[in-house]
Amino acid sequence: MISYNYNYGPAGKAINYDLLNNPDAVATDVTISFQTAFWFWMTPQSPKPSCHDVITGKWTPSAADRAAGRVPGYGAITNIINGGIECGKGPNALVADRIGFYKRYCDLLKVGYGNYLDCYNQQPFA
Repeated sequence: MISYNYNYGPAGKAINYDLLNNPDAVATDVTISFQTAFWFWMTPQSPKPSCHDVITGKWTPSAADRAAGRVPGYGAITNIINGGIECGKGPNALVADRIGFYKRYCDLLKVGYGNYLDCYNQQPFA
C-alpha cells in the first residue's frame, strides 16, 4: 500500500483516480489497492529504480549507488520501499522481519532468495 502525497498524486494520475482528495480509497477499495501496489512496484521514482527492475536484474547501480552500499538484491527493494526508516542503521528487527517474510514466500514458491537480502549498510536513496 502506498503512502504520502508524493505517491498519491502520481499513482492517482496513473490509475485515473483522485487519490489526493480520497487517499483512504487505497485502504478501502480492493481494486485501487491492487492498482496502486502494481504502480509502486513497476514505477521508478527517481533516484530510485522500480522494485521490478531490481528483482528482475534490469537495474544496474551507478557508482554513487555502489558507494552508498546499494547493490541489486532484496535489500535494495527494502530500501526503495522504506529506506529512510529501515536502511543504513545496521541490523534491526524491521529489516529482519521483512527478510523473514520474503524468505517464507520464496520457500513456498520454491525460488531462490538471491544475494544481498538486507539493507543494513545501505544509505537510503535521496
